[in-house]
Amino acid sequence: MLSQRIHGPAGNLELVTTGTPVLASDVLPVVLVHSLAGNSAHWSAQLAHFGSSRLAVAIDLRGHGHSDPPANRDYSFVGMSADIAAVVEALKLERFLLVGHSMGGGASLAYAGSHPERIAGLVLVDPIGDGKQISPADAEPLLTGLAENYHSTIREYWSGIAGTNPAVRERLLADLDATPRDAVVGSFHETFRFDPDPWLAAYQGPTLSIVTPFNDQPFSLHRLGKGFPYRMVHGTGHWIQLEKPAELNTILDEFIKSRSL
Repeated sequence: MLSQRIHGPAGNLELVTTGTPVLASDVLPVVLVHSLAGNSAHWSAQLAHFGSSRLAVAIDLRGHGHSDPPANRDYSFVGMSADIAAVVEALKLERFLLVGHSMGGGASLAYAGSHPERIAGLVLVDPIGDGKQISPADAEPLLTGLAENYHSTIREYWSGIAGTNPAVRERLLADLDATPRDAVVGSFHETFRFDPDPWLAAYQGPTLSIVTPFNDQPFSLHRLGKGFPYRMVHGTGHWIQLEKPAELNTILDEFIKSRSL
């Protein structure tokens, strides 16, 4: 795996690549975008899996991993989609498969809606949902807790979605502790106000959601509008790529094969 830094719209960005774009001229690269309090290492199994056959790229979004926090404190999904744009431009990727997890799914959707011609396929791994369908009664207690008792509130929330694997849970909590508070709080506010409808309307290409049972709700992205295909993964927390990497890789391979990507 090769790590490199590029200049992004809000600071320097770190990215990791495996494979090479010249392995096969008709094989498209895959770009992987992590969740809130995640980093490129969350995609290690996917980087290894795809690196033998195509270029695979994992990004550290602004304020995450080894990337700089934004001086303007912009953690909007549109802002983070500009990080994706900077990376693919730096690598000269004209067309690619885009995979985004959770918050990274929101950023990936915003990028796909802004640049539909560049996206050969969009895969959303347990992504955020339709923020405008989340009532203030549900959102405000969490936002208030983050403002008044940040450490205990966020660790309790994270523990509730991290799954049952102790090693994965400890890793996720360590990554959470390493993430700036501004990034966490700013991204939660963005999640609750995000309107995915314009971006779903702008991107009409092949799309798949890979979700846990908890993320099969009326506000889930695959249930909005006319909907789009989804696959359910059982027996895992929110970080499917860490708890069920082989199953996720198989689903990604099937999507790629079905779309001749």
